[in-house]
Amino acid sequence: MDSPKSAPPPPLTLDNLRVIKVLGKGAMGTVFLVHDMFHDPSALSPFSLKVIDKSSSKPDADRRARWETTVLSRLRHPFLPTLLGFSETSDILCYAVPYCPGGDLNVLRYTQSDHVFSPSVIRFYLAEIILALQHLHTLGIAYRDLKPENILIQQSGHVTLTDFDLSRSLTPKILEFYSDQENDSNNLPPPPTPPTQSKKLRHFAKLVRRPNKNVTTTRNGLRKVKSARVSPVSRRNPSSFYERSNSFVGTEEYVAPEIVRGEGHEFSVDWWALGVLCYEMLYGTTPFKGKNRKETFMRILMMEPEFIGKKNALTDLIGKLLEKDPTRRLGYRRGASEIMEHEFFNGLRWDLLTEVVRPPFLPLTDGTELTEEVKKGGINITEYFQKLKAPPSPLWSPSHDEWRSNVSVTEF
Repeated sequence: MDSPKSAPPPPLTLDNLRVIKVLGKGAMGTVFLVHDMFHDPSALSPFSLKVIDKSSSKPDADRRARWETTVLSRLRHPFLPTLLGFSETSDILCYAVPYCPGGDLNVLRYTQSDHVFSPSVIRFYLAEIILALQHLHTLGIAYRDLKPENILIQQSGHVTLTDFDLSRSLTPKILEFYSDQENDSNNLPPPPTPPTQSKKLRHFAKLVRRPNKNVTTTRNGLRKVKSARVSPVSRRNPSSFYERSNSFVGTEEYVAPEIVRGEGHEFSVDWWALGVLCYEMLYGTTPFKGKNRKETFMRILMMEPEFIGKKNALTDLIGKLLEKDPTRRLGYRRGASEIMEHEFFNGLRWDLLTEVVRPPFLPLTDGTELTEEVKKGGINITEYFQKLKAPPSPLWSPSHDEWRSNVSVTEF
């Protein structure tokens, strides 16, 4: 599959944009909810605008922002964002992406009664995240920053990944798959396409298909799906299987052991982070969190994840994703296909995920607050940063006559 080339992003006319509200601030810059006053005066289709102030951001913020726009311009997938526009002045650099009103997965988890998700909800979100990561890896992009805060809920209730400034372009070696005639019809379906009007599923629970003859049962009762086999590779130097990166990046609780050890890493760091994410969705905490950074890294290197209760398909999946040896980790040999074939996803209709019109949670559509902000007129992006840089007005001090007429503390 050829990777789509990055197309030049459409230009943004900053004078036409009005800020509705600030969505967030970080080391990389500020994210605004904006609308185009000329083309969308009623703000029916607002979008997110990431703005990097060149004078006050981190030294490498400009470079990371430009890299992120390069990645965004290549993405065409229902669970990944697209680059809506780009603009740059001598003071700021900004780019637009679709707005996700449902917030992030961490916020959503805290709205649950026990701050955890049910296994069926976990399966739905994991499936969409896996397809998003699979698409990135197909393009030769290691995401390297998977965490709940970077998984946003679209208006439709489906997920989208965000923040690609820590991602890295890698070139995977092409793996040749072979299968016999018996297995030719058992290959996984193609990636999902945007939903059509003719065929939609009402609820995510209907994604599960009935058992079929392609699924066999082993002696210990575990169900196993027939799959294509990968051709043998050399065991002498498994680390050369993929191009590797030696940079130290990521959020510390989600960092893979090979990153901590400084051994270099490749795409399987995303599958490790997926295991940490899955554990947090199930238990409400990450598996290796320590009192400080040093202890967290020691736990990542030395500890095994702790599970509560009897082992099941979900905990088995987590354990195989949290394999400390990246060459033995689920997903290392055949990427997402290996994970999609795990028994936790048995019967899942991967090709129909985008057809679900009733995902586990749908964002509220109350636009009252939004309408009130639009009525105020908003503020121009350039004006916003000019006001931030403006020197504070001098403090008022009374004149000599005014001072004489005031009552002193002792007189009071």
